[in-house]
Amino acid sequence: MTSRIAVTTVTVFLLDFISKALVRQLMPFESSLPVIRGVLYLTHVGNPGAAFGLLANQTGFFVAVTLAVVGLILYYARQVKDAGSLMHVSLGLQLGGALGNLLDRLRFGRVTDFVDFRVWPVFNLADSAIVIGVALFFWLMWRQVAAENE
Repeated sequence: MTSRIAVTTVTVFLLDFISKALVRQLMPFESSLPVIRGVLYLTHVGNPGAAFGLLANQTGFFVAVTLAVVGLILYYARQVKDAGSLMHVSLGLQLGGALGNLLDRLRFGRVTDFVDFRVWPVFNLADSAIVIGVALFFWLMWRQVAAENE
């Protein structure tokens, strides 16, 4: 694993851990505070499932899937050690997010979520990192394929 992947992973993991710990400590469960009224709220909820609450209370399944995904990311990281730094950031975002949510599942049986736009399910920093990392990964792969076909 490159140092850029490691630094990104640790940064995402720590920011996610600290933000969730603060929410759990400072906000009663299922409480909500407006940050920008009508747009953004901090809402303390627990998600026992996947995105959108799918497959609720299947903690063992999600732990197994997450461990498999972590393994695939680590395997792929070795294959692209000479790739550009954006690919390394992409993998670090995905890995840090996956590990952040995995820790919650192992500790609490659910993931702490708190970012609430009221028009989308409540999510957390790990979720954001995973989505951004996956989007960046596919964009980089698309660019590479396009460049090879020119």
